[in-house]
Amino acid sequence: MSVNLPVVFVHGLWLHSTSWQPWIDLFREEGYEPSAPGWPGDPDTVEEARQNPESIAGHGIDDVVEHYAALIAKLPERPIVIGHSFGGMIAQKLLGQDRAAAAVAIDAAQIKGVLPLPLSALKATFPVFKNPANKNRSVSLTAEQFRFAFGNAVSEEESAALYERWTIPAPGKPLYEAASANFNPHSPAKVDTENNGRGPLLLISGGKDHTVPETVTRATLKQYRHSEAVTDILNFADRGHSLTIDGGWREVADTVLGWLREQGLESGR
Repeated sequence: MSVNLPVVFVHGLWLHSTSWQPWIDLFREEGYEPSAPGWPGDPDTVEEARQNPESIAGHGIDDVVEHYAALIAKLPERPIVIGHSFGGMIAQKLLGQDRAAAAVAIDAAQIKGVLPLPLSALKATFPVFKNPANKNRSVSLTAEQFRFAFGNAVSEEESAALYERWTIPAPGKPLYEAASANFNPHSPAKVDTENNGRGPLLLISGGKDHTVPETVTRATLKQYRHSEAVTDILNFADRGHSLTIDGGWREVADTVLGWLREQGLESGR
């Protein structure tokens, strides 16, 4: 009897979980059992999230990991976890904890131990860091800020459309936790990168990403140098931080599907 392998998609800051819908449709067509639960406090729709921004505020990295771990515990087997931005960090943490069969981290936020902090990343996250009180608040991006942080590699028109369709306020706390990770021995941004028994990991970067530049992803790969488990990296040279939601999302998704097949994680096993 074949089993539809579960896939859990994890969004990052400023995007609603429904932004994964095209991926969900594709993965279901390919025989997987996909889902995209929101972060703790996330309302069901983009509009509700914009109307109730404080429902999202105050949630840190550990809160989010525990939230997804509890959801995963209810699944029939360990899923593939695919995350974007901070969702990519969450995916790596879950994989390191052996809660996932495999993980794909797309433009993943920097984990503890990653030192590069490019100027573009500082500018992209400035809307949060400009006010220390934002650590416990939710913060929204303007269309112009989204254009720099997410939509710089697509047309201005497409960036504006993506902003209107998918963006929501985001908690500031995860960014503060990641920023102080290398000064905190117990940082929630720490990932078990030395786990030899974990499932395979694919790191994906966008060559034009302002928020998580390629240098951050390559530095993340180095953190796994002491693990014998599969750790692969791919770069989409002409893509920005919007690569999971913009007009080129299908190329990224098909690449992920191909990599999963290479790992023996095809659907309908």
